[in-house]
Amino acid sequence: MRGRGNARSSRALGVSWYPATWHPRLDMGRLHRPRSSTSHRNLPHLFLFFLFVEPFSCLASHSRATELLYSLNEGLPAGVLIGSLAEDLRLLPRSAGRLDPHSQLPERTGAEWNPPLSFSLASRGLSGQYVTLDNRSGELHTSAQEIDREALCLEGGGGTAWGGSVSISSSPSSDSCLLLLDVLVLPQEYFRFVKVKIAIRDINDNAPQFPVSQISVWVPENAPVNTRLAIEHPAVDPDVGINGVQTYRLLDYHGMFTLDVEENENGERTPYLIVMGALDRETQDQYVSIIIAEDGGSPPLLGSATLTIGISDINDNCPLFTDSQINVTVYGNATVGTPIAAVQAVDKDLGTNAQITYSYSQKVPQASKDLFHLDENTGVIKLFSKIGGSVLQSHKLTILANGPGCIPAVITALVSVIKVIFRPPEIVPRYIANEIDGVVYLKELEPVNTPIAFFTIRDPEGKYKVNCYLDGEGPFRLSPYKPYNNEYLLETTKPMDYELQQFYEVAVVAWNSEGFHVKRVIKVQLLDDNDNAPIFLQPLIELTIEENNSPNAFLTKLYATDADSGERGQVSYFLGPDAPSYFSLDSVTGILTVSTQLDREEKERYRYTVRAVDGGKPPRESVATVALTVLDKNDNSPRFINKDFSFFVPENFPGYGEIGVISVTDADAGRNGWVALSVVNQSDIFVIDTGKGMLRAKVSLDREQQSSYTLWVEAVDGGEPALSSTAKITILLLDINDNPPLVLFPQSNMSYLLVLPSTLPGSPVTEVYAVDKDTGMNAVIAYSIIGRRGPRPESFRIDPKTGNITLEEALLQTDYGLHRLLVKVSDHGYPEPLHSTVMVNLFVNDTVSNESYIESLLRKEPEINIEEKEPQISIEPTHRKVESVSCMPTLVALSVISLGSITLVTGMGIYICLRKGKKHPREDENLEVQIPLKGKIDLHMRERKPMDISNI
Repeated sequence: MRGRGNARSSRALGVSWYPATWHPRLDMGRLHRPRSSTSHRNLPHLFLFFLFVEPFSCLASHSRATELLYSLNEGLPAGVLIGSLAEDLRLLPRSAGRLDPHSQLPERTGAEWNPPLSFSLASRGLSGQYVTLDNRSGELHTSAQEIDREALCLEGGGGTAWGGSVSISSSPSSDSCLLLLDVLVLPQEYFRFVKVKIAIRDINDNAPQFPVSQISVWVPENAPVNTRLAIEHPAVDPDVGINGVQTYRLLDYHGMFTLDVEENENGERTPYLIVMGALDRETQDQYVSIIIAEDGGSPPLLGSATLTIGISDINDNCPLFTDSQINVTVYGNATVGTPIAAVQAVDKDLGTNAQITYSYSQKVPQASKDLFHLDENTGVIKLFSKIGGSVLQSHKLTILANGPGCIPAVITALVSVIKVIFRPPEIVPRYIANEIDGVVYLKELEPVNTPIAFFTIRDPEGKYKVNCYLDGEGPFRLSPYKPYNNEYLLETTKPMDYELQQFYEVAVVAWNSEGFHVKRVIKVQLLDDNDNAPIFLQPLIELTIEENNSPNAFLTKLYATDADSGERGQVSYFLGPDAPSYFSLDSVTGILTVSTQLDREEKERYRYTVRAVDGGKPPRESVATVALTVLDKNDNSPRFINKDFSFFVPENFPGYGEIGVISVTDADAGRNGWVALSVVNQSDIFVIDTGKGMLRAKVSLDREQQSSYTLWVEAVDGGEPALSSTAKITILLLDINDNPPLVLFPQSNMSYLLVLPSTLPGSPVTEVYAVDKDTGMNAVIAYSIIGRRGPRPESFRIDPKTGNITLEEALLQTDYGLHRLLVKVSDHGYPEPLHSTVMVNLFVNDTVSNESYIESLLRKEPEINIEEKEPQISIEPTHRKVESVSCMPTLVALSVISLGSITLVTGMGIYICLRKGKKHPREDENLEVQIPLKGKIDLHMRERKPMDISNI
């Protein structure tokens, strides 16, 4: 059958078909249509299949409600055949004259139903997005909207009941995604209601992705081998089944780790980090690798993240001493509080695990503890009391270094006390500089070699030689003061700077030849002087602020440092004399503000100085420059140079020719000042070049169709939000002589007019009336006779200005017959006048007795000799026939006032009567006749009847 062939071809594109009658208890995954090549071992399955299916098929047919199930891959292009409802519902006959016994439809003859079957979705809904249904053949195809399984079911998932032509259903199974359709089979006598389910199969179109790019795992350094740690933030893959995440691996295992993957009952896979070797934070505290997630597609897709494995510290190290014993010597005259030794232990752990405290062992006698004090935090041993005569000469101090949960480390300090049985050398100071309570005060600006004190050195025993030296660091020198013996002078050796060091401590040490010594400590305190000016962090302070700022807007906080102390180091801030008045600077805080709104279009950059002044006497100061740039804000609309633009353009101007430039400016800067022009109305005719502002017409313009155009042009800037303005553009078309005169009367070259022989000379006979669509001189019309034919056609004359034709001479008996005048109607256009011609036919006779004879004369059209004779006239532009007024009555009136006045008034009265009678004839007065050929009359002219022209 054709349907089976289509199903097989569709399967190649990822579409599968299921039996026409489907029951939810049947396994959907096993109900594909069997292929012709099925092996014999599948025959039992086929038997069971039909055994279950056929009863349900019958029930569905009798109830006229049927379900179909199809499956297809996501991402298929438009037009892929999903299935044929007519075939799969068994609505097509197996032969031309026989009906499928399962169809339950009336019998028919021939290949088509009568009336024909119609397939339609129950309602439109979402059907147009994903599938198309042929309402005649019942074939279901994919639409132009690509089916994305993840978008349909993972984002909008959840069970959806039948209702509407299309719905999406995501069943509890992770890989089940159904597109549900309700289809109606009509007409009513064949009616069926069909539920179609389309299972969307997943393809591997998504790679695994970790939710974070950096993953951290902490492992204790004492973690045993095979310790398992879950890695949080596992990779996510929107695909399902084998296309989802299948495995994880590390790019570098460092020989210490491996990965394992566990799957829970929901099918989710979690990677676990397994420790494969002994860890030691003190050797290496961190391992960095790349964790890779891989799906099961073909080919597989990968996702990766950085995995940082941190080794956390445990207290696996105890304090250690580098030595086990130290030897210390203390003289009996040592000063109380003098440090005599220091012990230090090391713990390789971190934080609280590395905290060390020091203590004496219980074996240390209490007398030794009272004489020598041990600092439990630093391990420093100091002389705690004065050494008396009963003090032991040797002390063994056992010191313990204690750590958390550790066995203490032990070190022994052997202290030897040397008793002094004689009087030590004496040091007698005499201070030159200011000294208070043993502290010498010097100004930092004191010159080199400033004396501080004299020291007298002597031996109380009088039998030892005494020497002395200066112990300590600093710009000091102790030298013998000659010519005296045992006198020494302490003085400075270089200038001292309070900002570098404020306090010094040196000692004058005296010792005798026996090796016994004594020292005298001198403390020197420098006094600060105002020798430093304030220093700005930056000599150029560059600031920006957006225009239209709020009043008292904050700009910056100035900061200057002064190395001096006290008031000498206190800095105040002031504006320079070049600063505008609307800037304010707080002298204490250094906060710089602006009190008014700044306008970039008025001034964009400000540059002025600020001062930092200290509190010294005299004060010192430094200067910095403030450079403030006002940033643009879109606060100016585009502005046209003119509110109204007018352009004069000759008609027939070529398309896209340059009409004129629309000049517009915007005071803003950057994108805020970028202006785009557009035509608001009549944009189908006119266009503007945005870059140049050039106005162009897309088509050639014809003044006779439209003489002027009024445009509105909008200018929009590039700001956010954009500002705009409009301008009025008037385009006036200048006339060029592109239209020849149009003759409105006579209406045809075949028209003729009856002229009575009794017509008096000078009487008007007829007229030629023409108009010109142009203007100005291009519309000034002149009339002339350029050709004549007839018995005596020179008897007629035409007025070159009005086109009136008058009889010049009295008509004779020989003038009877047809007179033909070829009249040229010419304009005064530049550079080349245009013209038209018309034939004026005058039939001189007492009456029109034989119209057919006259018409035969007109049809002969004999040649007429053309007499080119241009009239020399000066006529104002007009589209109407005007009457010439002679100047002679005026001249006569000037010479003979009374007679001229009477003549002028009489003549004007006669003229007005004649004109009124000529221009407004009544229908019952036969004043003028035109007999057009074949009865064709110009609609612009009134129909006229034959008339007699006489002197009466």
